[in-house]
Amino acid sequence: MRILIIQQKRIGDVLTSTIICNNLKSKFPDSVIDYMCYPNSVDVLKENPNIDNIVVLTNKVRKSIPSLFKFIFQIRNKKYDAVIDVYSKLESNLITLFSGAKYKVSYRKSYTKLIYNYTYERFDAVESEHGLAIENRLLLLKPFISEKITNVKPKIFLKDSEIEEAKNILKSFNVDTAKPLIMFGILGSEPFKTYPLEGMAKIIDFTVAKTNATIIFNYVPFQKDLALEVYNYCTEETKKHIVFDLYCTELRTFLALLSQCEMLIGNEGGAVNMAKALEIPTFSIFTPSVRKETWQLFENEAKNASIHLKDLKPEIYEQHTEQYIKDHTFEYYAEYPLPLMLEKLDAYFQEYKN
Repeated sequence: MRILIIQQKRIGDVLTSTIICNNLKSKFPDSVIDYMCYPNSVDVLKENPNIDNIVVLTNKVRKSIPSLFKFIFQIRNKKYDAVIDVYSKLESNLITLFSGAKYKVSYRKSYTKLIYNYTYERFDAVESEHGLAIENRLLLLKPFISEKITNVKPKIFLKDSEIEEAKNILKSFNVDTAKPLIMFGILGSEPFKTYPLEGMAKIIDFTVAKTNATIIFNYVPFQKDLALEVYNYCTEETKKHIVFDLYCTELRTFLALLSQCEMLIGNEGGAVNMAKALEIPTFSIFTPSVRKETWQLFENEAKNASIHLKDLKPEIYEQHTEQYIKDHTFEYYAEYPLPLMLEKLDAYFQEYKN
C-alpha cells in the first residue's frame, strides 16, 4: 500500500500529524508512507523510520497555477492507494481530488464529500487526556485501523552525531553540565502569541532563583533585538545565568540542543510541541486566543504543565466570543496575574523534583 499524508501549516501541526504515519507503519509495515509539508517543517520529519519520503510543497509551486497543476499530476503519477488530508484546504483538496487514490480521507466540511469518500466531523469538545489535536488526527485512521490506538505521542528522531554536536556546542560555550539547563521560549511564532517581554523576564528571574539553572533563549538572528530586550529586563544576578549568544540557526541543531535541556519554559507553540516529542518537560504559557482544549497536549503527565487565561479567569470566556478575545489578545495578556503564574510554576518545580 502506498499512502500520502498531507499536513501543511506550522511545525506543531506537522509534528502532531506524524502519529498517523507511526500507526500506519505499525499496522502495515510493508507500506510506503510519504508525508507532504512546507519546507520549514521538513526537519521535524527527518530520521522518522515511519516516513519513507518527504514531499515538499514550496511557495513557488503554490503561487503559480501551472506549477501547482504540474505538481498535482506528479503526485497522481505516484499512484497512491490512500491520501489522508489533515490540512484540508484548497490546494490539498485539489491534490487529493486528482490523486486517483482509492481512499481519500479528511475532515467533514460542506463540500468535502464531493472529493473525499471518508470524512469525519472534528471533535469540538470531548474528554481527552491527550488533547483534541491528537484525538482529531486519530479520527483519520478509522478506515485503516479498527482497534484502539495507544501510540498517540509524536516523536522526533535524532542521530547520535547530532546529539554529540549539541554537546560540543554546550562545551564551546563553557556551559556547566552539572547545573540544570533550561531553555526559554521567550518569543511566540507571532506577536499575538508572545507573552509580554517584561513579564517573561520576571519569570526567568524567578526560575533562576528557584533552580540555579543555566538559561538559554530560543530565538533566531532576526529576533535578536527582542531577545536582548528580555535579557535587559532581567536582574543582574539572572544575567549571570543566561548564555545569551547560544542560539541555533538550523532546526536540527536546535532540536539536538533542546534534547540536552532539563526543561523548556515559555510561550506555547512549535517549540513546546518539539520538546514534548523529545520527552523534555514543558511549562507553557498560552496566548488567550488559542483554544486550550486543542493544544494542551499530554498534560496528564506531571512533566507537562501550562497556564491559560481560561484557567485563571473562566468568566471572560463566558462573557465574550473566541473571536472577540482574539481581537483583544494584547489587552487580555494583562489579565494574567503574575503572582499566580509564579505560584503555579513553583508548584511545577516542586512536582518535577519529586
